[in-house]
Amino acid sequence: MEKISTKGTVRFFNGKDIPLEMHKVKVVQSISLVPVERRLEAIREAGFNSFLLKTNDIFLDMLTDSGTNAQSDTQVSKMFIADESYAGSQSFTRFQESVLEVFGKKFVIPAHQGRAAEHLLSKTFVKEGSVIPTNYHFTTSMAHVQLCGGNFLEIFTDEAMKVKSSFPFKGNMDIAKLEKAIADYGSENIPYIRMEASTNLIGGQPFSMENLKEIRKVADRHGIKIVLDASLVGENVYMIKQREKGYKDASLASILLEMSSLCDIIYFSGRKVSSSRGGAICTNSKEIYDNIKFLVPVYEGFLTYGGIPIKELESMAEGLRETLDEHVVNQSPRYISYMANELDKLGIPVILPGGALGCHVDAGQFLSHIPQKDYPAGALIAAYYIVSGVRGMERGTMSNSRDMDGNDVPADLELMRLAVPRRVYTLSQIEYVIDRLNWLYHNRELVGGLRFIEEPPLLRFFIGRLEPLSDWPQKLAAKYRSDFGDSL
Repeated sequence: MEKISTKGTVRFFNGKDIPLEMHKVKVVQSISLVPVERRLEAIREAGFNSFLLKTNDIFLDMLTDSGTNAQSDTQVSKMFIADESYAGSQSFTRFQESVLEVFGKKFVIPAHQGRAAEHLLSKTFVKEGSVIPTNYHFTTSMAHVQLCGGNFLEIFTDEAMKVKSSFPFKGNMDIAKLEKAIADYGSENIPYIRMEASTNLIGGQPFSMENLKEIRKVADRHGIKIVLDASLVGENVYMIKQREKGYKDASLASILLEMSSLCDIIYFSGRKVSSSRGGAICTNSKEIYDNIKFLVPVYEGFLTYGGIPIKELESMAEGLRETLDEHVVNQSPRYISYMANELDKLGIPVILPGGALGCHVDAGQFLSHIPQKDYPAGALIAAYYIVSGVRGMERGTMSNSRDMDGNDVPADLELMRLAVPRRVYTLSQIEYVIDRLNWLYHNRELVGGLRFIEEPPLLRFFIGRLEPLSDWPQKLAAKYRSDFGDSL
């Protein structure tokens, strides 16, 4: 039997390294590619916000990996043995056992999804004036902290904002800046340090074990807890194995347990980490557990189901264990790396090295003629949908909230995220994504900006509506039809 490399690629006779799927497809779902005229109409109806598109108008849905990863046959089968009791369910006991095995944490608090876990943590620990140092914020985590009167302090390294880089751990926290922040704000005003694995908004970039160990030393000196957002932890662990000295021969299980041992609290979204629904908070501190648990019946449900359908607890328990299977967890990063490298060869600005969750195109460079105030990342999402039927997500200024004076807060990076859910798309579909993006890059001068016409005060990127600043969408669609004819 030929051995597949640990990078998950196989060398073909022509010398090309191509990601090789280590699974077979047993159940399929039909998709369709509607004509460009319908795509133009659909994005208008959606207020030029990809979240508001309807799935029957979408060819490849690369909006997110949340709840869209393919479930294994074992995960699905576990749902049939669920103990649907309101309290004291055996399914919860099995979920606890899975959390202990994977994270080494014995106290578990289920929640209906990751942002519900963020809500519980913020209600418990954050107060007016609290400061949360983090390697980078996430939209919902920041919103919950701000609603409780606190704020995030992003402490990233200089490498983090370099679009094209060979630095393997752009999700690292700058230790000197962390020390200064603690001195400036006082440890008494810092309820915890938050590390995100892997940093969603700056390209799914991982942090290193060495960096986490240094943060642990700082936290111990000042008596501060470390909270790990583990929603993309499998990919972060995989990239530690691939990129960090001393971990090449370590198992994913051993790396994850080492990482977990450095953190006081871990929370995650089951929609990401285990291809299921729900989420959870886990810890080895009974004091922390007792401080949080009374909120569960108020906001989530009982302690042994936390607002999650019991069958999903069973699926999540199995999904957590599968996160330790390298063939499961490496498929998405391999596709992302392949996609990013191929786009880079074409001269298309893309975050390198490839990270977790998706391929991140630098809309700021791609549409350098559009100022940030006109939302270039949002415009690129809309334009790319028109020419491809592929739905991506805006990760730029639109994803930020306005400041207290009502002004936009420019994003550090203007990104179009094309999520690559685990084991969902084929390599030919990835090639289609690359091809249509290449066409758009060569016609990028046709794309214009956007402005809000309906704007919620919080998390506006979810349900806000926009309009184009000119008739650029019609011109783009006409050019596409001219070049591709009836080939959709």
